Amino acid sequence: MADMELSMEELAEKDGKEGRPVYIAYRGGVYDVSGSKLWKTGTHMRRHPSGKDLTVDIGAAPHGPEVLERYPRVGVVKPAPAGEKKTFLEPVFRKLPMLRRHPHPMSVHFPIVFMLSAAAFTLLYLITGKASYDTTAFQCLAAGVIFTPIVMLTGFTSWLVNYSGRSMRPVNIKIAFSIVMLAVSLTAFIWRKTSPGVLTHLEGAGHVYLLLIFSLVPLVLVIGWNGAKLTFPIEK
Repeated sequence: MADMELSMEELAEKDGKEGRPVYIAYRGGVYDVSGSKLWKTGTHMRRHPSGKDLTVDIGAAPHGPEVLERYPRVGVVKPAPAGEKKTFLEPVFRKLPMLRRHPHPMSVHFPIVFMLSAAAFTLLYLITGKASYDTTAFQCLAAGVIFTPIVMLTGFTSWLVNYSGRSMRPVNIKIAFSIVMLAVSLTAFIWRKTSPGVLTHLEGAGHVYLLLIFSLVPLVLVIGWNGAKLTFPIEK
């Protein structure tokens, strides 16, 4: 049993679903973690799926690989066929595991906060009439416009590296809504920059500007919700 070799396809079948065992791979070894309560659903902490090579994930985890000593090593991962290509970033990921998954979750908070803040301070300006709130709203909008392309780049990289760029509904939604959010925020920024007094007199143009600003809120929520579903899948 401990001498068996599993291909990545065979390993993927050991996902804990429908009574199947729960296997994970670490540094070429395959471990049976079916006996762990933390793996009883086939997914650890709602984000690490079984049936996969989790070498990088464990390297970035708050615990070390010594936890695997509690479970039987049932085999090894079958060597990949000659000629199979790996991303040129693999050597970097082996030295700095956090770079595989963490840059996007870390950076995504910036446009979320700035876009929501732009809407919030705009609302405060409408309620109080204080010009300082309008200025802060514009500054937050500018920061959101700056950070959004950066976060889109980290998200695109994460999608290619961790999901091989395959079509996934949450990712497709995030991409589409991110493009719309960037277009809306950039339009609002240019408008506010060229017409500083657009909200001074709330007429037709001012109402359209407000629509752009407040539409950032649902856009951010949709993007954030679908990103959360990738990080913490909803159990059916």
